[in-house]
Amino acid sequence: MVRSPALAAAALLLAAALLVPTEAVCNMSNEQFMSCQPAAAKTTDPATMPSDACCAALTGADLKCLCEYKNSPWMTVYNIDPIRAMQLPAKCGLATPPNC
Repeated sequence: MVRSPALAAAALLLAAALLVPTEAVCNMSNEQFMSCQPAAAKTTDPATMPSDACCAALTGADLKCLCEYKNSPWMTVYNIDPIRAMQLPAKCGLATPPNC
């Protein structure tokens, strides 16, 4: 439950920013994030391997920046398992940043 109008407005703006395809977060577009979602989904059992599109997106992503989101409440909103998400770079043959 949202407790203040300011918080509700901030949440709405953040959600809108994540859905605008021309905006990038950590050098990844919304479309690129969605290409990785199936491999990081909480409800996929067993976890699927990341797609070629996901690995290509991660290759150009700012992985250190992405690490800052691992405890974000948005992980739950998008059905992302943070542990699976943090495993994606290695599954794509990329080095995970230290202290991630």
